[in-house]
Amino acid sequence: MTHIAPSGTSLPVEREVQLAVEGQRALAAYLSTGFDTQRIQIYDDNNEAHQVELPTSALRLLIDILAELADGNAVRIVPVHAELTTQEAADLLQVSRPHLVKLLEAQALPFHKTGKHRRIRFADLMRYKAEREQASEEAMAALARQAQELGMGYE
Repeated sequence: MTHIAPSGTSLPVEREVQLAVEGQRALAAYLSTGFDTQRIQIYDDNNEAHQVELPTSALRLLIDILAELADGNAVRIVPVHAELTTQEAADLLQVSRPHLVKLLEAQALPFHKTGKHRRIRFADLMRYKAEREQASEEAMAALARQAQELGMGYE
């Protein structure tokens, strides 16, 4: 089981946000999507360049991370096969842990037990979250259509 350990995750400071903006732009400008790998240079303390070859998918992920940091968001990497505690899952859904437990008991979300503790697969949680967001968007669209049909001034 992969466990998501609590970390010292904190929001980026202003200098980090600015560096993330610049880094994201620079990397995105040079991203060659036609290749499986990309080469970048990293400089050490002696200002000597070292070439590093990365999978293009990793570079795209790095660009996504920089985009989040540029927006002032903290970022945490979670493997899709990871198993989360109920508190970690509740935090990701932005709901209380008791509410999440009710969802699990109502079988709205798959889980298994490790001893007496419930564990939720990250992939299952993200699928549930996407379905919930899709249902919410559809409900909002239906309400907007209904308001227009009733002439409630939302033209």
